[in-house]
Amino acid sequence: MRIVRVSLGQRSYNIQIGTGLLARVGNLCRRLELGRRCAIISDANVAPRYAHATQKALDRAGFATELITIPAGETAKSLGTVAACYNQLAGHRLERSSFVVALGGGVVGDLAGFVAATYLRGIPFVQIPTTLLAQVDSSVGGKVGLNLKAGKNLVGAFHQPRLVLCDLCTLASLPPREYLAGLAEVIKYGIIYDAALFRVLERDLPRLLRREPACLAGVIARCCEIKAAVVQQDETESGLRAILNFGHTIGHALEAISRYGQYLHGEAIAIGQVAAAQISVCLRGLPVSEALRIELLFQRAGLPTRVKLTAARQRKLFAAMKLDKKVSRGEVRFVLTPRIGVAEFGHPVPAGILQRVLNPEPGAAPGLEQGQECPPRPSGQAEGGSACPRPGVAAAHSPHPTPSHV
Repeated sequence: MRIVRVSLGQRSYNIQIGTGLLARVGNLCRRLELGRRCAIISDANVAPRYAHATQKALDRAGFATELITIPAGETAKSLGTVAACYNQLAGHRLERSSFVVALGGGVVGDLAGFVAATYLRGIPFVQIPTTLLAQVDSSVGGKVGLNLKAGKNLVGAFHQPRLVLCDLCTLASLPPREYLAGLAEVIKYGIIYDAALFRVLERDLPRLLRREPACLAGVIARCCEIKAAVVQQDETESGLRAILNFGHTIGHALEAISRYGQYLHGEAIAIGQVAAAQISVCLRGLPVSEALRIELLFQRAGLPTRVKLTAARQRKLFAAMKLDKKVSRGEVRFVLTPRIGVAEFGHPVPAGILQRVLNPEPGAAPGLEQGQECPPRPSGQAEGGSACPRPGVAAAHSPHPTPSHV
């Protein structure tokens, strides 16, 4: 088992990564000296698989548990679902000494965390993420919230969990599309923070696609270390933490205009990250070869990298981006990368460049000024294909401190 510590003073907590952790959740929660009553919030897909084992472990440790099941999918992250959870918590007479267990993917974690942050003005909660995306990203750092019709995550809070349990066994049952979507967040960490991780992903992607536990444990731990390092420096996203939103400005807008029904979150931000890389070629001098590596890795991971938009859909996308949390003085600010392993936040992007990125002319490489050399659009590669650059080529070194594995 691997343990990553998120050091935030009195709000510090551990992320535990390993197999068989669901069976230990009761004893681990008892060590935290939480109240004796808890509510497990899960969704209609996850609850039938893992709620019974989780309840059994908590009951065995002396906790009185209640299960609250919400609909599956992004549309459940709504004020209506939150209100239904409040009423069930009140009906079960949970008190301030009680706690919430979030059992599921990113939607469940965001919503259950928001419920915990606001019910009785705040009660503790524990994250048990069951998707790759949630294990490497959304369960760590305390950002919780829900969506409005106008956009994603426009209502929320910062509420750190008391514990995060990443049981690798839950990843075995993930549908392939959900699993691949999680790889988008994994790749993001290599782009924004750790060039060595990016090279590992290029080399070991076939092992990750096979869901090999040993490979997964190391990669998930490294992603959590990076997330912890960033959150420890900027808990409430007043600066550095914004780099974690690389690709999310366009990605969130794509999700919103499709009413959260066309793209999974990871798919949308894969498109957003490739677009951000193309913008970075133009505005931050990202080498064309590195933009090509980024797009190729997403393609090898089975993720979408481009989107075709009608003029009407493009207008809707730009309007949705204006509601992004990173908008400052009415101007959309992007996270960009000058080289793999480094990210910068707060960059305005001219509308003309955005339009060329999202709707390139045939044969043109989006995001490049006229006259610049255009990289070829990479063709799809079978996993482990020879077009993957060899480790050590065009290596970049992160300027950020690299925490060691615990």
